[in-house]
Amino acid sequence: MACRLLWASRVASHLRISVAQRGFSSVVLKDLKYADSHEWVKIDGNKATFGITDHAQDHLGDVVYVELPDVGHSVSQGKSFGAVESVKATSDINSPVSGTVVEVNEELTESPGLVNSSPYEQGWIIKVELSDAGEAEKLMDSDKYSKFCEEEDAKH
Repeated sequence: MACRLLWASRVASHLRISVAQRGFSSVVLKDLKYADSHEWVKIDGNKATFGITDHAQDHLGDVVYVELPDVGHSVSQGKSFGAVESVKATSDINSPVSGTVVEVNEELTESPGLVNSSPYEQGWIIKVELSDAGEAEKLMDSDKYSKFCEEEDAKH
């Protein structure tokens, strides 16, 4: 891998192309908020959609099962409401905000790999009606989350 990077940098230099050297390569979307447990949330009025981040799915590996809560279930910020099982490990999914589940992504029952291939679009996990919209202010924006992941990865 290091040889490929060095080769690519030399080729880019020869061709006078700028190459950004980045250790952190996960996708982080600007319009979302992020929890330090690697869940994302998109707030839309009093509703919120969430799932696990690209960074989380990358570390988990191929997802083979997603445990979903029932519609009507109450979730609390920072508390587990389900789990993601991959070929490497099983990990709890924590709620980034509190609310009542109004929809679950049933597609994940048949196609749990959507969490890997499309974590922010087709791989969303649940939608909730918010009980406290102010909780989102406790979450990280995209820049803080990117920095958080870089620092976390540097420790390992």
